[in-house]
Amino acid sequence: MKKVSVLMLCIIFLSMPVMAKRVTPVPPSVKLPQKYTEQYIDNLYEEYKSVTREQLLMVALDMMKGTDGDFSRKAILGYNLSGYPVKIEFKNLASINKAYANFDAVGWKRKKKLFIYINPKHQAAPPAALAALLAHEALHQDEYNSLSEETFAWTMEAVVWKDLVEVYPECNVESNSLVKRENTIKKLFEKGGNSPKYIKKAVYQNKGYQGLPITSPGFKEMQ
Repeated sequence: MKKVSVLMLCIIFLSMPVMAKRVTPVPPSVKLPQKYTEQYIDNLYEEYKSVTREQLLMVALDMMKGTDGDFSRKAILGYNLSGYPVKIEFKNLASINKAYANFDAVGWKRKKKLFIYINPKHQAAPPAALAALLAHEALHQDEYNSLSEETFAWTMEAVVWKDLVEVYPECNVESNSLVKRENTIKKLFEKGGNSPKYIKKAVYQNKGYQGLPITSPGFKEMQ
């Protein structure tokens, strides 16, 4: 009798639907490009489950393929100085440091692991804008930073946004705060003839970067 009961329990268990993946769906307010159907997004899970549970961030990472941001995408997947995937999540940045309360994102290293924390105010930002931001943050792979590193990261952000907004113009929602940031950096890039000339000036004048050294490991001063 006990054997029959166990057998019945096994049959019931196997017939039950598989538990849903613990993911946060794309907010309904976010307008996605036509290719990002529900099925397409579901298929991104296996590739990006090691770095995030946010479907919107999975879409952002997918958008980086075929752009200069693919270097950053691969870094996030584990091809970085730590050798581990970079964990990405939306997080109250003031909980890390009150000085970070209004930052758009922060790259963080804890022991040997890398993290990218994004301000929750961007939880419904267009995915292309988030992709550009991630392309920037993925370049910070150690505990060191510098004006040259930030200049390079801002330039990468501008290049990726410039590429993506041409492919996905529907993501250029000018009323969105993150898009405003991306368009500002893009204009600096274009003003410099697609060079870091004016981005460098903006970085060096940024109060948040005061006190940083000019260079850091792997980053020389950009002209």
